[in-house]
Amino acid sequence: MANKVYAFLGPHASGKASMVSQLMSMGVHYIPTITTKYFDDRYAYKRRLYQTIKSNEFKPADYIVQSEYQGNKYGLRKNDVLESYQKHKVSIMIMMDVEGIKKISKFINQDLITISLMIDDVVFVDRMLRAGCTNDEIKYFMEYADQNKEFDNYKSTDFVVKNTSTPRAALEQILAIMGLVTLVPQKEFDQLVK
Repeated sequence: MANKVYAFLGPHASGKASMVSQLMSMGVHYIPTITTKYFDDRYAYKRRLYQTIKSNEFKPADYIVQSEYQGNKYGLRKNDVLESYQKHKVSIMIMMDVEGIKKISKFINQDLITISLMIDDVVFVDRMLRAGCTNDEIKYFMEYADQNKEFDNYKSTDFVVKNTSTPRAALEQILAIMGLVTLVPQKEFDQLVK
């Protein structure tokens, strides 16, 4: 089996961080996103997924993928991606946009599998409200997603997981896509993901 990298893409509140966190807790290797953004206590769970660095430490030449969002830089380091691809049978990452997929695929073309997490407007607003977002924040994220066609990202990915039900249902679909649905002893599972 060739080493595979699964990239998750979706609009704000689509569940990328939740799904990746679940997979990490199962032992799946994660390629971190580097950012200049600091996550406050409301988004403290994202501190596990995003490595925050100072703006002057973000050197564009070190990154395969880089983007800017709300004045903060985000990227995937070349070394992190290539090392993960070489050392782990299964790795996961969060993508910021479709352009990032195009750049990563130049390095690991046939072994990159993209998964779009799809939500509808009702779920989007509900999740934002439960996260404690204000109406202005919800409006901003909705407009941003519409302007940047984030709800259409699924057209550029290999698989689509409609994440409008329970997190468990979405996770089960993702595990099936990744070929990790067969129950195996923990030692065997550890070998599959390392």
